[in-house]
Amino acid sequence: MSAATRLARIREQLSPGRIRQSRSIVLSLAIGAIGGVGFSALNLPLAWMLGPLVVNLIAAMRGVQVRIPESFRQFFLGVLGLVLGGQVTPGLFSEIGHWMTSAAVLIVGLAVATTVGSMWYRRCGMTRTSAWFSSAPGAMTAMILMGEKAGGDPRQVAIAQSLRALLVVLTLPPLFVWWAHDPDLVRSHMAPDGLWLILLLPLIIAVAKRLRLPTPGLLGPMLVAAALGGTGLVQFHPANWAVSIMLWVLGSAIGARFYGLTLSQLRRHIVHAGVATLLTLAVLGVTALAMHWLLGVPLPVALLASAPGGIGEMAILAVTLDIDPLFVTFHHLLRLTGLILVAPYCLAFMEHRFRGRDSITDKPDHPTG
Repeated sequence: MSAATRLARIREQLSPGRIRQSRSIVLSLAIGAIGGVGFSALNLPLAWMLGPLVVNLIAAMRGVQVRIPESFRQFFLGVLGLVLGGQVTPGLFSEIGHWMTSAAVLIVGLAVATTVGSMWYRRCGMTRTSAWFSSAPGAMTAMILMGEKAGGDPRQVAIAQSLRALLVVLTLPPLFVWWAHDPDLVRSHMAPDGLWLILLLPLIIAVAKRLRLPTPGLLGPMLVAAALGGTGLVQFHPANWAVSIMLWVLGSAIGARFYGLTLSQLRRHIVHAGVATLLTLAVLGVTALAMHWLLGVPLPVALLASAPGGIGEMAILAVTLDIDPLFVTFHHLLRLTGLILVAPYCLAFMEHRFRGRDSITDKPDHPTG
């Protein structure tokens, strides 16, 4: 490499844009640490996830430039994937066949929850297309892009989906911790093992993206760790402090993701999104009860497996609460992939039957965006 090339790279690293980006990352992690320490001092549940999340959320909505790059978030999501895969033992694969019935119950619950949610958003004035993609309980990015392609309002869909994810992640963890009567849940009594897998994360995530796996940062490392654990070669177990760092970064990333959402937008949409989220939680709560009563799935496991939150956030909750993380993650992966697979067919149906009506005679009477 010539001296001129090295100098050009140094100048690129020191460009104002890169400096601002680095400052935003440091700021997000710093205030996230303050939130984690504060929540820990107050003995609040899941302090190192919810503390950074809440503080970054407040900063983001006040216009503070907080940011966690996607590549950085993907790496720590990969650590979570290794933690989940490390739960797999050689005898676990025989249990997966028993999960198909609960998976079928979840699919029915998802269909009902989406229908009920879209009916509510229609009453709020959304077009049929925007209402459907706003109410789908998961796969937020895919729903925004597909909803726009089908003729929906991407801003309405983005705000509705973002608020659903936010409300779920802020309300469910404290409820589960209260249920467990134990605020200090990030713990492990096993010696750290398999830490060398962390060095392979960039390669594993790159291969998972090449294979087009859903949520590659989580699923790729999880499958690798599960294969190693299932064959008895090595089981990944991080130290407690490493889990806290993972929660700190991921919590900060969740909160910083809402940069650009103003308080006025939040006030305008929070009631509609809150009611929609309650309806979705009610339907999926009944789904969880059906899993419990009909199939004997423990109620906390069924409730968390059915919760309409982000797969990363729900996986974190399952790991830290030790609520059958593999069962929970399997069902959330099913929810994610099911919605992504079904959405294109719904998109094609809406384009064929409703696009003209949505754009002409089916405009919202009371615009929500």
